[in-house]
Amino acid sequence: MAASSWLLLCLLRGAIAAASGSDDPSPPQICSGCCAGSVRNSSAVAAFCGAREGAEVLGRCCLEREAVVGLDLGNCSLHQLCPSFQEASTASVIDLTNNPLDHLPEDVFRGFTQLQTLALPAELDCPGGNNIWDNVTTQGSSRICHSQRNPCNGSGGYGWLCPEDSICAPDGPGLHLCLCEGPYHGYKCLRQGTFPYPMFYGTLGAVTTSLSILLWVTQRRKVKTS
Repeated sequence: MAASSWLLLCLLRGAIAAASGSDDPSPPQICSGCCAGSVRNSSAVAAFCGAREGAEVLGRCCLEREAVVGLDLGNCSLHQLCPSFQEASTASVIDLTNNPLDHLPEDVFRGFTQLQTLALPAELDCPGGNNIWDNVTTQGSSRICHSQRNPCNGSGGYGWLCPEDSICAPDGPGLHLCLCEGPYHGYKCLRQGTFPYPMFYGTLGAVTTSLSILLWVTQRRKVKTS
C-alpha cells in the first residue's frame, strides 16, 4: 500500500511539473541576464528583426516562436561571453561590437549553424578564420563576418577527418561533427546494427519491478513490527 501511494505521488508531481512547464515557458536568460536594456536601433539585429513577420523584441533578443533569431550584446562592457550564450545558438544575426572582449574561445560558437551575420570588435578575427566566411569587412571599429560557409565542403573541408561509415556535418563556424551512417553507431561508428531497445527496456523493467517488490516487502515489515 505504501509503495502504491509513493508511486502515485511521483506520477502526480511529474504531471504537475510538465503542465506548469508547458503553459508558461521561461524566456531565454541571455535576453536580459547578460546585459541590461533592449536591442539598439543602430544594431543590425533591429533591422533584421523588423523585417521578419511575427518576430518580437525581448530585452537584447529578437525572438521568433520563442527561439532566439537575433542577439544584440553590443556596448555591454563584456570582457567575456556570458555562460548563457549558448541559448542563442539558433540566431542568424549576432552583434558583439563595442565590447572589450579579450578573445573568443575556439568552440564558443559550436552549434551556431544558422549564424549568417556576426559583428565583432575589429581587434577580433572571425571565428574559424576568414576562409570560413563568404565576406569579411571592417567598418570603423567593427569587423563584420558575413555568410558562414559549410566547413565540410570543398577539397579543404574537414570531411576527411571523419571515420569510415560516417559523414561530415557543420557544427558552427569552422566546426564540424561526424554523423554515423546506416546501421553503424557508437565510438568512431565501429558498431553495427540498431540499438538493442528490447534488451534495454526489458532489463530496465526487471530492475524497476525488483526494486518495487523490495520496497513493498520492506514497508510491510515495518507495518507489522509497528
